[in-house]
Amino acid sequence: MCHFSENIAVVLVTVPNVEVAYSIAKTIVKEKIAACVNVIPEIRSIYTWEEDVCDEPEALMIIKTRRQLFEKLKERVKELHPYDVPEIIALPLVDGIKDYLSWVLEVTQNPAE
Repeated sequence: MCHFSENIAVVLVTVPNVEVAYSIAKTIVKEKIAACVNVIPEIRSIYTWEEDVCDEPEALMIIKTRRQLFEKLKERVKELHPYDVPEIIALPLVDGIKDYLSWVLEVTQNPAE
């Protein structure tokens, strides 16, 4: 297991469409809060909101970042996101190739500095 993996998080964020996803993605990568954002343009979300069952098309953002940047990332995405209660969830990374994980750490802000 690569020890770098304990410092990386994968963050999932749903948005109403790809335009919103691209806008948020470009901002957080430019600000070095995220190393990379994959955008899956067409997903379908079924959920309960205000006592109604909703069935909506959305886009999914898969964000790779440092675990220590999650709070900053979460706040920035909330600022940029059109939903009142956006889905922003972080998953721990179990393992990955050292070169990729090193790159994620290299291109994101180092909170310790």
